[in-house]
Amino acid sequence: MAFRPAAAKAREITAEEAAKLVTSGMWIDYGTTLVQPDAFDRALAARKEELRDVKIRSCLSMRPRAVLEADPEGEHFHWFSIHFSGYDRKKHDAGIAHYLPVNLGEIPDYYRRFVEPVDIVVFKTCRMDENGYFNFSAANLWHRAVIERARCVIVEVTDGNPYAMGETNGIHLREVDYIIQGDNQPAPELPNPPPTEADLAVGRLIAAEIGDGSGLQIGIGGMPNAVAAALRESGARDLGVHTEMMTDGLLSLYEAGLITGTRKSLHARKVAYSFALGSKKLYDAIHRNPDFWCCPVEQTNLPHNIMRNDRVVAINNTTQIDLQGQAASETDGHRHISGTGGQLQFVRGAYASSGGKSFICLSSTYDKKGLPSGAGVPEALIRLADMCRSHSVSRFSGICQTSINSATYRPSFDFSRSDFKHRFKRLFRD
Repeated sequence: MAFRPAAAKAREITAEEAAKLVTSGMWIDYGTTLVQPDAFDRALAARKEELRDVKIRSCLSMRPRAVLEADPEGEHFHWFSIHFSGYDRKKHDAGIAHYLPVNLGEIPDYYRRFVEPVDIVVFKTCRMDENGYFNFSAANLWHRAVIERARCVIVEVTDGNPYAMGETNGIHLREVDYIIQGDNQPAPELPNPPPTEADLAVGRLIAAEIGDGSGLQIGIGGMPNAVAAALRESGARDLGVHTEMMTDGLLSLYEAGLITGTRKSLHARKVAYSFALGSKKLYDAIHRNPDFWCCPVEQTNLPHNIMRNDRVVAINNTTQIDLQGQAASETDGHRHISGTGGQLQFVRGAYASSGGKSFICLSSTYDKKGLPSGAGVPEALIRLADMCRSHSVSRFSGICQTSINSATYRPSFDFSRSDFKHRFKRLFRD
């Protein structure tokens, strides 16, 4: 971990005084999920008419951002997101938010090697602990990397976020330039919608593929959470967790005593994750609990780290898969939905893990036009191992007998529902 020495002793100022440090043309970093500032955001929005071309880098906004609400035409603030939440997506549809395409596990390296030093970093943190650190809460990710080369670092302290135990999960007082008081509102929660029948069917199919001692990575959404529910009934034991996102579904397995982590090589006996989103119950379970280990995203997401654990099982969603096995998980045509995230890296890491498996989940529907024009494809044919639809699990081999352009090439139709297979075959012939 590189240490960033502040130019002078940290000084406490108001949010309004902190916002006055911003000048036109600056790059500001708000960070991700629980660390995004609120008091500073409101104070900066109030200065809208004084500023132009202020660029703000962010990821997964869990609350409306005052700078965007105050500037609906995007004339003063430019919002750049590494991964869209529902709120970010709406602002993208309105033309005032922009997507930055990245694999999340590589982001620390971008900040350390390629991105110009950020002018001002503003992160919401827990209050300073007994060792002089401001904890990032359940959002370690790449925040240390942003700070290391930043020109100015401001922390907005709060009592509302859980204190997350972990590795280099905070910033020391000697690295901080300014401290502002936050509003102490509770950490934003991510709703857990009830699983659909398709979600439950997928959950049962995947749970049947998971054996004792498997290490789990479960992504966001109803299907992955349904897998957790099915695992509670499957009989699998001695499970481990090495995941990007900690969810309520994984918490339910921990509470049921199914997660021990004893068979893991990396972070043994720990629930290793890089950020958490979910309910207050999840945040309460994480708070100062050493079983939950919040890690930098390069530790959780880079394939060469994932593969250090045996029997890794990666479970993620997609929206569409074409007949060549390309999975479009982040766009609907040219409309951006979410982001590349860590999905591709976990597919690769699970593939390389001894005894590992990767599942990409979706419902059994079809689109006769194939992937829409402009659809982003984080998973290509050579990396998509197992596809789980709501009726069956299909295998995709990484080595084709013939080339994609070969006259003898035929895609697998096994993943389609029986009443759709003849339509797929006819469309392929056409």
